[in-house]
Amino acid sequence: MNILILGSGGREFSIGLSIFKENAHNLFFMPGNGATDKLGKNINIKDYNDLAIWAKDNSIDLTIVGPEAPLVDGVVDIFKKHNLTIFGPSAAAARLEGSKVYMKNILKKYNIPTAAFIETSNEKEAHDFIETMNLPIVVKADGLCAGKGVIIAQSKDEAKTAVSDMLSGASFGDAGTSVVVEEYLDGYELSVFAICDGENYKVLPAAQDHKRVGDGDTGPNTGGMGAYAPTPLVNDDIYKKIEERVIKPTLKGMQNEGAPFEGVLFIGVMVVKGEPIVLEYNVRFGDPECEILMPLLATPVSELFYKGATKQLDKLDIKIKDEFGVGVVIASENYPYSSSKPAEITIDEIENELSSSSHISYAGVEKIDGKLMATGGRVLVCVGFGKTIKEARDNAYKLTTKVHFSGKKCRSDIAYQALK
Repeated sequence: MNILILGSGGREFSIGLSIFKENAHNLFFMPGNGATDKLGKNINIKDYNDLAIWAKDNSIDLTIVGPEAPLVDGVVDIFKKHNLTIFGPSAAAARLEGSKVYMKNILKKYNIPTAAFIETSNEKEAHDFIETMNLPIVVKADGLCAGKGVIIAQSKDEAKTAVSDMLSGASFGDAGTSVVVEEYLDGYELSVFAICDGENYKVLPAAQDHKRVGDGDTGPNTGGMGAYAPTPLVNDDIYKKIEERVIKPTLKGMQNEGAPFEGVLFIGVMVVKGEPIVLEYNVRFGDPECEILMPLLATPVSELFYKGATKQLDKLDIKIKDEFGVGVVIASENYPYSSSKPAEITIDEIENELSSSSHISYAGVEKIDGKLMATGGRVLVCVGFGKTIKEARDNAYKLTTKVHFSGKKCRSDIAYQALK
């Protein structure tokens, strides 16, 4: 097939890498990054109508959308108007991520377990609700903040200040014209991904992400500093509860809303005393979770997405490799506080044994004068595999020692929850 992938990060690189390894397809990336040109051809057509016309003219059989912004902006609707096959939710269904308020109201309407909450654009109403709550208190901006619009306040005053800053536009601009204030849940967090075609779904192994920049989960939140899967913290009972209480009612609910959900439903789950409670939905793969889940699939990735995009998931028997994956993000010096100066990346020679049990997914990189340069916050992900989590983690960290650029940094404790 001719396959177009939208996006430029490690997530899109990893989807492309898995499809590239199938040795059966021509890949195109819009816009791609400084390393995706090793897998296919980068193109630069920003207008979605123009891109759809290009896709038609170039006989694109399948388009896969990586990031949330194009989904919320309606790229899927535009491509479908041109009778193109595209994997991802409509703009209406993408509101599950685009608006925290819409998401919380869907959870409430269809009795899907979530934290007690209030959504409001009224400062006094939010402050009054905060007075009734136990600490800590979670405050979220309504719109898309690239995964960062969440404050966990340790005092009522801090929560009230966060609400006031978000509603005034001081914190996140338009993304915070409405806020969600909710109870803090104490348990362990999971990332669960369901590939959906509007009616049917396939669940991938649950992953755990590491959001904070520093070892021991310290420092500010980031887009994610590493992940591992499958996590041993999930048993069949929890998977069953997630399917029955969360995925099935969500898909049914979205059908009732006239916005059937097609694409990747990313469920942020908190498990509290064995019960899964939904923290949030995203409408695309997590990053860096995607980088470890793609290579764990024994089923061809292209087939999974194509059947998801053509309502044929019921005909697919999904197979997962019997191994673990650990991904360690290598970030630039000033991440997540500010941008860093571009730095040239060099990779040492990787011996056969390590190259067969690990690989790099490139993210914030550009080609400048023929050199691969670190230009983004999260530069690349070192992904390791193994028959145990420890073996996978060791392979990932061995690979990190082969990567060099000025100011490189990574956490040293990815997957620590599973290795306690």
